[in-house]
Order: sequence, then structure tokens, then C-alpha cells
Amino acid sequence: MSIPPVFDAHIHVQPWHMLHAAVRDRLWHGRAGLERVLETARDPATLLRFLDAEGIEQAVLVNYVSPDVMGFTHETNPWIADYVRGHEDRLVAMGSVHPRHTDDAAEEVARLVEMGIRALKLHPPHQLVRPNAYLDGMETLASLYAAAAQAGLPLMVHTGTSIFPGARNRFADPMPLDDVACDFPELRIILAHGGRPLFMDTALFLVRRHPNVWIDVSGIPPKLLLDYFPKLESIADRVLWGTDWPAPGVPSPRRNVETFWALPLAEASKRRILRDNAIALFGTRARFGTGGGA
Repeated sequence: MSIPPVFDAHIHVQPWHMLHAAVRDRLWHGRAGLERVLETARDPATLLRFLDAEGIEQAVLVNYVSPDVMGFTHETNPWIADYVRGHEDRLVAMGSVHPRHTDDAAEEVARLVEMGIRALKLHPPHQLVRPNAYLDGMETLASLYAAAAQAGLPLMVHTGTSIFPGARNRFADPMPLDDVACDFPELRIILAHGGRPLFMDTALFLVRRHPNVWIDVSGIPPKLLLDYFPKLESIADRVLWGTDWPAPGVPSPRRNVETFWALPLAEASKRRILRDNAIALFGTRARFGTGGGA
């Protein structure tokens, strides 16, 4: 059976020119094909040709605000909104409200929706915030979660460690999201990277406990996926495929998909993970009409 069209729920097309020098050196050190990566951020047509060649039908372009750690300023949001304009059938613009650099999170969410942002990213190790800090008085977070839920925007939260200079891995544990899932049951939460590499069991627990929690498997070598998540099939209806391209360990999204397709999982589960779950979560419709699930 041929592999269906793929919805990659986690690729990075970001304003790389904003990166701090130390972050840029760490990110791109030894990265083969760097010029192609940089060109995709300059030209959506280049990205779409790359996605076509890799068998990716639709993709979420993950962006977030982190001026102090990464260098991504608030201009990241209009940048990605402008980038996807005219290509919304294939590209989902993910933006960000930085809870420590925003006075009115609800107003900012409304502004992002108006500009075309369709999902939000919270990155605790890079935004230096604990996801349940609203319990200790950070009202901006509560306002952010409530506004995202009301607007119907999925919230992707980085879970797991980060190697970049300035990142703080005390914020990497996904367990504080147990509070968020309880207190904001209408908010759809995605645990990016499934807690890799230290918190896989916690991520699995949160998905099994909360009906409003999903995981994406980006950044996890597909051949090791069932080693990390032996019970993956039991949560297949709330797992999103993601590659984390252009991370240095992901030269070819297609190759990752082929490795995943060879895993001993039911075909129906593979199709849900590769495409159908993301279509349901992000509210998109398939362009090509093949593979089911639209």
C-alpha cells in the first residue's frame, strides 16, 4: 500500500536572520544543505517545491517569540503571517504570545487571529516560563490560555530539553501542563516532541489522562518511536506526525516518513498519525483528495 499524503505538523520556517549569533552557530554547525534551508525562509515557492518533492501535502510552520534566548522578536508573528498568505490551503501559520513580554494577552491573541495566525506556540525553556505559573500569579498565562481556547487556536508547547545557549531546562518537564489541561479543558494542547528525551512517560500519561491533549513526535528518530512509546497505538487518535525539519538530524522528511511507515502498526493508525489527526485538529482540508481523512 502506498504512503498517503503527509501533514507535517512540526517544521520550522522562521526568520533565521533574527537569531543570536551563538544560537545560529549551534543550530547550523555542520548542517548540510544550509543554503536550501535559508532559501525556503526567503521564498514560499521554494518551500512548496521542497514539500512536493518530499511528499508533504500540508505543514504547520512553527514560530514563536523569544527575543532574549533565541532572538525572535514580536515581528516574528507578522513575518510568518505574511509568508503563508495565499498558501493557506497548505501552510498553517503558527505564532506566539510571549507571556513575559505581553501586557494584554487576550488582545494580542485577537490581533494574531486577525493577521492570519492559526495556532500558537509556547516554548517554556526558551521563554523562561513554567506553563502553570498562573497559579502563582502570572495572570498573562491564564489570559493567554483562555483567549486561545475561545478563539479555537491549538496551543503547541515545547516539552523536553533544549541545547541552545540561554535555554533553561528546569522548564522542560511537561507535568505542569496537567494543571493547564485541568483548568482549561477547552484548550487543545499539543506536547511537542513528546517530552523527548527525558519525559516520554510523562507525556504519555498526560495524553491518556486528558482528552484535550495531543503529542507530536517531531525530533524523535522514527526507527526508535516504538522504543520510546511502546503503547503508541493506544493513543493513535491523538498523535501528530512532525519531523522538526530542518533540524540537523532530519535531512529528508520523506525518509523519516518511509521509516515510520515500515513500523509494525496498523495501517489505519499510521494514516491517522501521518495526516488525519492534523486535519481534524487544525481545521484544514486536503488539496489532493487522496489518502482519506479529509
